[in-house]
Amino acid sequence: MEKFKNSWQIQQNWQLLFPILGLFGLIYSSYRLANLFGVSNLFFVVALTLIITFILLQFVLFLFKKLESKWKVKYKWELIRIFIVFAITGSSSVIIGKPIIKWLGITKENLNIFIYWILYIIIGIIFYQILLVFLGWLFGQHRFFWEFEKKMLRRFGLGKFLN
Repeated sequence: MEKFKNSWQIQQNWQLLFPILGLFGLIYSSYRLANLFGVSNLFFVVALTLIITFILLQFVLFLFKKLESKWKVKYKWELIRIFIVFAITGSSSVIIGKPIIKWLGITKENLNIFIYWILYIIIGIIFYQILLVFLGWLFGQHRFFWEFEKKMLRRFGLGKFLN
């Protein structure tokens, strides 16, 4: 356990919460992906979940190595916290976008399907920006996500609103 704590630069036991949450999220995502294959046998679902979890874990660890030098964080475990915020924000913006688009009266039936999806994506992006900063603040990474948000808004051509 000490080796794990040292490799992730964990100083206090409460910081272990983020690797545990990250691992549970990875296993749950793998389980959901395994169910997409339509396998009904429990043994095969568990085996496929474990295989997908291993593959995703290797991919995430690769991303950590690449992003550790790019993103300026004090400790390695903060990268897990950042990934958790990105995951929750992405899912939440889609979940929030559905009732908003219905409330606006936008449906596939009253609009061209192409225009519907463009509006759905625009609404999702708007809520993504708001949720990213809020959840970043909630998870103690406000400075990182505010800088990330400013960079993203500049890329959208909205940097003049930041000054």
